[in-house]
Amino acid sequence: MKTKAIIGARIVLGLIFFVFGLNGFFNFLPAPPLEGKGLEFIMALANTGYMFPIIKGTEVVAGALLLSGIAVPFALVILAPIALNIFLFHTILAPAPALPLIILALGLFLAWNEKEKFAQLFRK
Repeated sequence: MKTKAIIGARIVLGLIFFVFGLNGFFNFLPAPPLEGKGLEFIMALANTGYMFPIIKGTEVVAGALLLSGIAVPFALVILAPIALNIFLFHTILAPAPALPLIILALGLFLAWNEKEKFAQLFRK
């Protein structure tokens, strides 16, 4: 049986990715000002013309999976590189530790609670 903490973490993480993913398409939340290497990185992604739609589309789909409780381990696997990049971006290029730490902590907590499903990935 799922505990309230697991369900709460899944819903919060799902909302974060679903809302910020949709924001990538509809721009309803203001973007914080960036400068230096953080701005260069974001501009490089934007200038490709395809990276942001792929990243934000993935966030929307995986966030919806987390919110619905469907295929949670799959959602965590596809969000792992995005969450890691968010953490590293806000640690190295544009320091803002609160949300990236929350994302990382929630993702790791949920992955730990699904560890029996991930064990198959590491078998010979």
